[in-house]
Amino acid sequence: MAIQKVEICGVNTAKLPLLKAQEKEALFERIKKGDYDARELFIHGNLRLVLSVIKRFASSNENADDLFQIGCIGLIKAIDNFDTSLQVKFSTYAVPMIIGEIRRFLRDNSSIRVSRSLKDTAYKAIYARDYLTRKNSLEPTISEIATEIGLSKEEIVYALDAIQSPMSLYEPVYTEGGDTLYVMDQISDKKNKEELWIEQLSLVDAMKQLNERENEIVTLRFFEGKTQMEVADLIGISQAQVSRLEKEALKVMKRYLT
Repeated sequence: MAIQKVEICGVNTAKLPLLKAQEKEALFERIKKGDYDARELFIHGNLRLVLSVIKRFASSNENADDLFQIGCIGLIKAIDNFDTSLQVKFSTYAVPMIIGEIRRFLRDNSSIRVSRSLKDTAYKAIYARDYLTRKNSLEPTISEIATEIGLSKEEIVYALDAIQSPMSLYEPVYTEGGDTLYVMDQISDKKNKEELWIEQLSLVDAMKQLNERENEIVTLRFFEGKTQMEVADLIGISQAQVSRLEKEALKVMKRYLT
């Protein structure tokens, strides 16, 4: 990962400003009063902090531009949540936020690769959403975000969806008294329940038309998910015989069902 390159995400890292303590305090006072220009100046004045953090991840295979943009999201979150009354340096508070955001990205992005252009669009949309929320004190619509960055609604939705991490069907969503409700428990079968019940009855009747060995093969193959080779080993015949008997059994069932 080329962390040492001068330009990252269009930003010349060699010319990044460095804010003094008094400047930071003054800008934060303006930020508290809703001054968006001050907020942008504070973000720009702390990009060196993001740059220093992403150098810690030089051993990863991620693109430096990606890490820099994710680090900027962590920086923005730190600015929005920083409490000046705690008498803690901003950098002390911000660094763990930036690191956490990058680690979350590396974890969630480990299995799925998203194109450079989609990521750029998604990051622009995230920045625009944050800016509009602060400006209007209201969560913006997709249309408003699209207008802000000059792209179509479809492009915004597609890009934001692309960077979302997939959720397992076995992800727990609620636990009480030792009983856990999983994502899959909340997903209903779109197929008409009565239709499904009738189909199952028909399938049972169709299997009654098979002889004992054909029934066993169909059960092992299509209800237990075994390969023809595994079925052959289990019932003591060749894989070729399993294949032939399976085809015959399916023909019998098809004739009955039609």
